[in-house]
Amino acid sequence: MKKIPQRTCVITKEKCDKKDLLRIVKNKEGQVFLDSTGKANGRGAYLKKELDVIEKAEKTKLLERVLEIEVPSEIYEEMKILVK
Repeated sequence: MKKIPQRTCVITKEKCDKKDLLRIVKNKEGQVFLDSTGKANGRGAYLKKELDVIEKAEKTKLLERVLEIEVPSEIYEEMKILVK
């Protein structure tokens, strides 16, 4: 049986399958982007693919504290589109 990678959502603190989460990455150049491959270099944070979780991350700015950089609103909008 193949092992399924698990990651923790930074908002809900739930462990979920990696494929059920969105990965947001901050690279060495200070760019923040949504990582669809799950393999981009840089500091990554995971969010559940749920609209209320994304909205909570945007409201509380928790994602910005985890990544230690300001996350543009376009990133949140891109995540909301993916979840819908």
